[in-house]
Amino acid sequence: MTNGPGDVSGEVGAQRELLVTDRLWTVPNLLSVLRLALVPVFVWLLVRDELGWAALLLMVSGASDFADGRIARAYGLTSRLGQILDPVADRFYIAATVLGLAAVQVIPWWLVLVLFLRETLIVVMYPVVRHHRLPIPPVTFVGKAATFNLLSGFPLLLLGHVEGWWSTPCLVVGWALVWWGTALYWVTGLVYARQVAVMVRRRREGGVVSR
Repeated sequence: MTNGPGDVSGEVGAQRELLVTDRLWTVPNLLSVLRLALVPVFVWLLVRDELGWAALLLMVSGASDFADGRIARAYGLTSRLGQILDPVADRFYIAATVLGLAAVQVIPWWLVLVLFLRETLIVVMYPVVRHHRLPIPPVTFVGKAATFNLLSGFPLLLLGHVEGWWSTPCLVVGWALVWWGTALYWVTGLVYARQVAVMVRRRREGGVVSR
């Protein structure tokens, strides 16, 4: 059978499976845990109106998100825990960020709705994936780019609300990154939905789906 874009073949799946480790304490996993631990710190900084420090924290988070994927691929540290932990950490951080930024009027609430509708799309597919015992589609480059753009754009929007010569440039670049990130975020959600639909169809037709 010829594989189309987004299809998952048994052979490729088996090859990928060999690259996945069961190790828990890897550098990428520790970076994901660090991102999760910084969520309440970020919220606390926003409550105290420390927008500059909150922006710096978001920059650190964005850097760690970029680094964990690079390290995992470069040193063969991709793990089963990391495949779950990394996107969970990303989602928690983005959720805390968009809610916090909307609360301090840095972004509009309708943008929060757009981002959360995308998350809803992903969540409603979880029961389907579990019911058919499908493999979790791997995090893609586009997905990481979406998260990187959002976590790069949000701190710039925060800095744009701190008085200084940098305010206008930060707002312009920040909004550009946020719009690109939002678009890519939806693209990855739709691609994920298509991958799940293809695997479900193959399972029902008796095809082979990698585990």
